[in-house]
Amino acid sequence: MKIVNSKLYEEQLKSILDSFFNNDKKSAKSFKLYLDTIILNMPTKVAKYKKSLYFDDENIKDIEHQGFTIPFYHDIIKDTYVVLGIITYTNHNL
Repeated sequence: MKIVNSKLYEEQLKSILDSFFNNDKKSAKSFKLYLDTIILNMPTKVAKYKKSLYFDDENIKDIEHQGFTIPFYHDIIKDTYVVLGIITYTNHNL
């Protein structure tokens, strides 16, 4: 089992963390740590996530966390999870 972050996800996360870090360093670090934990545990909890609202593919699911949606693709044949991006869906207050 392998977890891979797409370049788009890395860029979007950096931008989000930069904006949070300017406002509240502690909350930014907490957000990143919790998000990393969710992603690391994704393979054991894949059944709990719903099919993505953004993609028409049963192998793409959404993780919702603090006003963000993180879609990921599960490549069953390669036993790989690809984190596709991070989408803001509400006003987030960390």
